Amino acid sequence: LVALLAAPAFSGPSARVASPARAASSALATSPRAAAGGVRMSTAPAVKTFNQEAFIAESKEMRLKHLEEQAMFALKIACENYDNAVFPNALIAGDVVITHLLHRLGYLKDGKCKVMVVDTFHLFPETMQFLSEVEKAYGFKAEVFCAEGVPVGDKGAFDKKYGADLWKINIEQYDKVCKVEPFQRGLKSLGTNCMINGRTRWQGFERAWIDQFENAPIGGGLAKCNPIAYWTLEDTFDYIAKHKILHHPLHAKGYPSIGDAKDTIPIPEDGSVRFVNFKFEGDSTKWLDYAQERKGRFVGLANNDGSTKTECGIHVAGAERTFERDLWPGSASVKELATMEEALAIKSKGPGAVVVYAPWCPFCQALEAEFEKLAGATGLPVYKFRGDELRDFAQSEFNTKSFPTINAITSEGAVVKYESEVRTVEAMAAFVKATAK
Repeated sequence: LVALLAAPAFSGPSARVASPARAASSALATSPRAAAGGVRMSTAPAVKTFNQEAFIAESKEMRLKHLEEQAMFALKIACENYDNAVFPNALIAGDVVITHLLHRLGYLKDGKCKVMVVDTFHLFPETMQFLSEVEKAYGFKAEVFCAEGVPVGDKGAFDKKYGADLWKINIEQYDKVCKVEPFQRGLKSLGTNCMINGRTRWQGFERAWIDQFENAPIGGGLAKCNPIAYWTLEDTFDYIAKHKILHHPLHAKGYPSIGDAKDTIPIPEDGSVRFVNFKFEGDSTKWLDYAQERKGRFVGLANNDGSTKTECGIHVAGAERTFERDLWPGSASVKELATMEEALAIKSKGPGAVVVYAPWCPFCQALEAEFEKLAGATGLPVYKFRGDELRDFAQSEFNTKSFPTINAITSEGAVVKYESEVRTVEAMAAFVKATAK
C-alpha cells in the first residue's frame, strides 16, 4: 500500500527514462575492452546514463502537478455545482493546502466557499492568531463556532458553564460540547450542502478507503468533498514548499499535526524534526511515514469504553446522524409549535410545559426519550418549539440561551425556566407540577 501510494504517477501506456535533453547530466560512455595476448581493442556500444536525483525530483513534480489539478477539479465541482460549499478548516497542513487552492480558484473572495472554524477553547494560542494571518492574506473572514451558549473567544464563560476540566471528567462529552455540536451547528447555520475537508488515505487505516467525494451521514444527502484524499503528507509539504504558502507556525517547533494543546505533542517528542523555512530539519520520515501525521494527537486520551482515542468525534459514523432529523417526529404526546404565533398562544391556554430545542444538539437528542414521557407523568399538555432558527424570539419569550431549555407555563401565562441539569422525567415532572399551578 505504501509503495503504491508513494509511487510517481506517469501517463501513457509505458514510462520512459527522461531524455538526455531533460536529464541533468546525461552522458555517453565508451568502454574499451582488452584481452590478453595482444587482441585488438574494441569499442563498446554507447551507454546512456541519467542523473538519478534529477529524475526523482522531476517525477515528484509530475506527481504533484497531477495531484494539484485533481484537487482543484474536485473543488470546482464542489463550489460550482453546490450553492453552499463550506470548508471546516483546522489550519493543519492539509487544510492550509486546500485554503490556498481555494484562494487560487477565487472561491474565498467571491464567497462560493465559506470557511468555518471550530474553537474548542483548548487550542494552541498560535492557532487563532494564525487564522487571522490567513484571513488577511487571502481576503476572507471565517465563521467561528464554539460551545453552545458561550460567546466566541470567551474562555471564562466556557469554564463557568461547562467546567475547565470537562475533558478530564468525560472526554466524549467534551467532544460533543466543544467539537461535534458546534461543528453541526456551523454546517446547519451556513446552509451547507457540500462539506469540503482535508482527510486523506495516508492519515491511517480509519481513512484508508476514502474517495474524493462521498455522502456524509447527515440526512443521507450532504456531500463530502475530500480534494486531497489521495495525497501523502510528503505531497502536502512539497506543495507548501513549492508555493511558499502560509502554514501553521508550530510545524517549525516539531508538530506534524495540530489540535488541542492539552493532548497534542511534537513527533518525536524532543522536537528534533521540524519544518523550517520550507525545508525539513531532522529525520522527516518520523512525520511522513504512513499514518504518522496524527501520531502526536489525542495523546494520553481514551474513549469511555477504554479504547485508544484516534478521532475527535466529528468524522466518526453517526456523529451527524440527526443533522436533518427532527426530534419527537409525529409524537402524540409532544405537540409541535410551528410558528411564533402558536408559541405565544400557549401562554393563554393554562398550565403546561414547553421545550425549546435544536435537532442537531446532542443534549436535545439525549433528552428526547425522557421528555416524551412528560405529558403522561404530569397530565398536562407538553410542547416543543424549534429555537435555533428563531433565536432572538426564543430568548426573549422562552428564556433560551442554550439548548435544550425547558419551561413550565403557569395558569397565569408566566414562563418559568427549569434550571436543573437533572433531566429525568421524574425531576422534570416534579418541577412542572409544582410550578404550573
